[in-house]
Amino acid sequence: MGDAEIVVAKMAERVKVREQDAKVRATNFDEVCLGYNEEEAVLEASRCLHCKNPLCVTGCPVGLHIPEFIEEIKNRRFKDAINEIHKSSSLPAVCGRVCPQETQCEAKCVLGIKGEAVSIGKLERFVADYAREHGSSDEVPITKNGKRVAVVGSGPAGLSCATDLAKLGYEVTIFEALHTAGGVLTYGIPEFRLPKEKVVIPEIENVKKLGVKIETNVIVGKTISIDNLLNEEKFDAIFIASGAGLPMFMHIPGENSNGVFSANEFLTRANLMKGFRDDYDTPIKVGKKVIVVGGGNVAMDASRTALRLGAETHIVYRRSEKELPARTEEVHHAKEEGIIFDTLCNPVEIVADENDNVRAVKLIKMELGEPDERGRRKPIEIKGSEFEIECDMVIMALGTTPNPMLSKNTKGLMTDKKGCILHDDETTETSLKGIFVGGDAAIGSATVILAMGAGKKAAMGIHKYLTNK
Repeated sequence: MGDAEIVVAKMAERVKVREQDAKVRATNFDEVCLGYNEEEAVLEASRCLHCKNPLCVTGCPVGLHIPEFIEEIKNRRFKDAINEIHKSSSLPAVCGRVCPQETQCEAKCVLGIKGEAVSIGKLERFVADYAREHGSSDEVPITKNGKRVAVVGSGPAGLSCATDLAKLGYEVTIFEALHTAGGVLTYGIPEFRLPKEKVVIPEIENVKKLGVKIETNVIVGKTISIDNLLNEEKFDAIFIASGAGLPMFMHIPGENSNGVFSANEFLTRANLMKGFRDDYDTPIKVGKKVIVVGGGNVAMDASRTALRLGAETHIVYRRSEKELPARTEEVHHAKEEGIIFDTLCNPVEIVADENDNVRAVKLIKMELGEPDERGRRKPIEIKGSEFEIECDMVIMALGTTPNPMLSKNTKGLMTDKKGCILHDDETTETSLKGIFVGGDAAIGSATVILAMGAGKKAAMGIHKYLTNK
């Protein structure tokens, strides 16, 4: 093999990222992925072809300037790289860790056709971490325009919208229902994937440095209404980014037994209430065996959390492993750590003991039939194939829908049959003038980066509305 052929062969493979050993990390809540160091990042950045028509950018919901920030890394101008990223994204350390790059920007990378795509997510994470550790980005000069916008919810959609509006000169106040800001970033994603003190809190502080105010323990729709914000607090516009916090259940016999949790409740207790720490008074007693029902990223998070709390953990999913909707990386990590996958089976009953505590789950085996309207093969029960798995806890990770409290308590705010707030696709404005919506509250449960993209879109819609453009 000649020198040129060796270079091409090397370019086909990305620089592997360092991780905690699977057996070690399964016993702690430290971050699994250790990220790139400077040399690794520069080497990976050198793989980028800097295409004239960078398709990777079209795959990013927030339009990140990908070739530009990678070029800065390649030339070791790491502070310039973060400034390039901040033109589009307010949460790079978060996105670099939890975005499904493999189905978005990296899926469009030309190198991925015959080899491995550039590790765009890991490079974004490197730059964000470098900036946090070394001090970074240029301050953005802001000229206030005298107009005020309220943002309901401090999750990724709310933070993204608030950032863009603040840069445009608006006085922005975020109202958060919980006692800590961050939304799903704080309560929904485990510490081993997204460290709170190291990553989430500093990212939120960067938003606050733009002049954004965050008021916690305020439940819009209960402690204060949309009308109050408009008429008494005198906000000129409102962005609803309240997320999708209402968990879904199967409605099968025994589902109200002691020991049945929604993934939302379980992860909130572990993350926001520090239930995984011995020095906190909010412990989670998982018992010896836990069954997690579902196959998405939340199911992976819940199962890997239960494992770290000491339980043998099973994921029950009604389709085959090929159809798992979770990120490939998360499935891979779960398997490495010892999660047991029971695919092609589905719960039909939660079996409780005489004290109404969970004792087992009764399952039925499934087979895959013809594809449904979305192209997914429909799971069909195999009659007479029921069996039981003994367990101490069941976690339902079946998805979430928007909490109806805000919409039900806001006259004239229209929703669809799933509870999602209806809105104009271009402007994001709702059925109420001056009220905008984005993220999970508008489309149902989705990803962090899609929520951020919705927040950016809403910021532009609000800006056009308030400037009559």
